[in-house]
Amino acid sequence: MNPVECLYFWYVAATAHLDLFGSLGLCLGFTAGLMPRRDRILLASAACATCFGAHYMFLGALTGTAMCAISVIQSLVSLTCIGRPGRSGWVPPLFAASTFAAACLTLATWNGWPSACAALGTLLATGARLHAAPQPMRLLFLGASLCWAGHNLLVGSVFGLTCDLLTICGLGIAFLRALPAQPVTPDGLRA
Repeated sequence: MNPVECLYFWYVAATAHLDLFGSLGLCLGFTAGLMPRRDRILLASAACATCFGAHYMFLGALTGTAMCAISVIQSLVSLTCIGRPGRSGWVPPLFAASTFAAACLTLATWNGWPSACAALGTLLATGARLHAAPQPMRLLFLGASLCWAGHNLLVGSVFGLTCDLLTICGLGIAFLRALPAQPVTPDGLRA
């Protein structure tokens, strides 16, 4: 096989995974992990889930598509209602209903381990969206991203897996950046 044939082979293999929604989802997922404020994390997460929902539909990963739809709804509700004075009484029942819907959709679209990973990732992300503080939210999103990495590995989503790895890095950076600085003692050791 000559170099031109090799390049053509890789081009044909890559085009099956190149789609606009996967590319946008990748960028938005990494961006969400780096966001400093809760509202921006949620807005970028909603946009990311919208893009990946379309991407998973293209791949035929229906559980992933369904979980992304629930993620969009939860992110937007959390953005507008949680952490604000006079929080609406309908928010907890809505989150409970969306978690029940996620369980039903997981069973309806069951595809083995990919479905289990997507469902657990959605459950952890639901917990994250219920927090008003960004640090616990980041930790739960980190767990969710690990679960989604399993889903994306199993369904063959190159964009999804890359996004998860970048999101994990971004969440780690943002988490460490938000930790309070420890004072350094005169001998150069941290207290």
